[in-house]
Amino acid sequence: MTRLSLDLLQQFVLVARHGKLSRAAEQAHLTVSALSHQMRQLEERLGRRLLERGPRGVSLTVEGCRLFDAVGVHFDGIEHALLRYREYRHDALTLSASPGIMSSWLMPRLPRMVASHPDLELNLQSSSALVDFEREPVDCALRYGRGEWPGLHADRLFAEWLAPVATPELVARMGGANPEDLSDWPLLGDPNPADRWRDWFARYGGRLPSRRVANFDSLDAARHAALEGLGVGLGRMVTSKSLIDAGMLVVLGHNYMPVPEAYWLVYPPRSQEHRGLQAFREWLLAEAKTFREQMHVWEPDAVLPVA
Repeated sequence: MTRLSLDLLQQFVLVARHGKLSRAAEQAHLTVSALSHQMRQLEERLGRRLLERGPRGVSLTVEGCRLFDAVGVHFDGIEHALLRYREYRHDALTLSASPGIMSSWLMPRLPRMVASHPDLELNLQSSSALVDFEREPVDCALRYGRGEWPGLHADRLFAEWLAPVATPELVARMGGANPEDLSDWPLLGDPNPADRWRDWFARYGGRLPSRRVANFDSLDAARHAALEGLGVGLGRMVTSKSLIDAGMLVVLGHNYMPVPEAYWLVYPPRSQEHRGLQAFREWLLAEAKTFREQMHVWEPDAVLPVA
């Protein structure tokens, strides 16, 4: 067998990491069809089937797992070693955030950031995937969680609340937006593994239904189902506020349930000296402070996080 191209192996490692040809192709700067052709070429060269292709992505065969275990660690080491030599542009900042917080909270505020720092170029990546700062040239990220990311700096921005939300049409059909008990309403499954509906009924009373109208594996899918009138979603108030303000969703009742998770600005130690990040962080913390003060309308008795 002739020597394999390192490009082929690197592309295979990307596919193995992401489990989706589309994401790997984007990172490799290839089309999906070109990357798929490359993977078939690699399989032919090795005489082994490496990938199982399915409707929801690709998975590794036994031979694929063996190859990934053998070569993946070496590409990790190369990428980690080269990351420190990356040429930083202090007038450019790469930020990753989930589509929900990006579109509903960050985007409406960014004009103020651009106006105050016109020389800073923002490169925004909208993705639900967790950024790996060891491998990806990303300077910082907005994350939702409990702040438990070892080796990273994390500034808490603001908390989150949950409340039942539905379309005005569904509310009218069910008889009003202030039900004493949601047991008889069509409920949409909460994508959170903890099933926050259980917490909701335990806190505010009522009978927890034994089934949901539909269940989802992502927050975006659940929100879209609520917007289509399929049922009542347990909405995150931070990312649902713009939809509520626009009249597309209605909050049922007057209860807003705080959760342990919050929103954070997260960045690796290598980004600390990035002047663009320093400017963005200062602006973001000020915006978050203002927003925290507005959140009293949701839960007046809640203890809000301090800066």
